[in-house]
Amino acid sequence: MSDASETGIRLQKILAAAGVGSRRRCEELIELGKVSVNGSVVEEQGMRIDPSTAIIRVNGELVVVSPDKSVVALNKPAGMVSSMSDDRGRPCVGDLVADREQRLFHVGRLDSDTEGLLLMTNDGELTQRLTHPSFGVEKTYLAQVSSDFTPHAKAQLLHGVVIDQRACEVSSLRVIDTAGDRTMVELVIHEGRNRIVRRIFDEVGFPVQRLVRTKFGPIRLGNQRPGTIRDLDASELSKLYELLHSQP
Repeated sequence: MSDASETGIRLQKILAAAGVGSRRRCEELIELGKVSVNGSVVEEQGMRIDPSTAIIRVNGELVVVSPDKSVVALNKPAGMVSSMSDDRGRPCVGDLVADREQRLFHVGRLDSDTEGLLLMTNDGELTQRLTHPSFGVEKTYLAQVSSDFTPHAKAQLLHGVVIDQRACEVSSLRVIDTAGDRTMVELVIHEGRNRIVRRIFDEVGFPVQRLVRTKFGPIRLGNQRPGTIRDLDASELSKLYELLHSQP
C-alpha cells in the first residue's frame, strides 16, 4: 500500500507517539504486516497520514492517536453529585478534575447515592456513542438488597419491568452472595434512564440498599479506590474507541 502524498505525518512517528513502541519497533511492525490504515495493510515504510481521520490498527487492535482527546475513569463515592459544579456546595465530580489541563465532562450520570465507575472525557462524539440508547452500551452493577430476595423477583427483572410505560430489560442477573440480612446481586443493563436500577428493584419490592457500578462498556472499575481518577491505558482506549466505528 503506497501513499505518494507528502502531506500528513509519518506513520511510524504517529505509532510511537501513541505508545505502540519506539520508532524502530513501529517500523518492524510495519515490515511484518502488522499495521493497517483504513482497513488496508501497510506494505512500505514512510507512509504519511492524517491522524485526525485515519483508522490505524496494530495486530487488529485500534490505535488511539488523538493527543487532544482524554478519557479518565473515576470511582465516584456515595454522596458526590455527578456535575461539574454545585451551587449547594456539595462535593461533585468536577472537583476531582478541576486541576487538569483539559476540560473534562462526565459521560452520563450516577445519582448521588450510587457509587462506582464514571467515565469523564473531552470527546463529545465518544460521549454520544456511550450514552445514546441506540448503541446499547452495557453497564454492570452490584446491588445490595435484603436477604429474602426471591427467585420470583429475579424472574420478574429478567422478564422486563415496565417503567414510565416503557419496558426496561435486564441483560443478565445473578445472585453473588447472601450473608446475614443482605444479598448481593450483579446485573447487566443497557438502560441509561435516571435511577433506573433503583426503580426496577423498587418495582419488584426489593429496594436497593447500596449500588455500585463496576463496569461501563469494556471498562472495569477493578480495585480503584473511591474518590480517585485514573487515565485509561492504551488497551482500554482501543476497546472504548472501537465503539466509534461500530454500527448502532
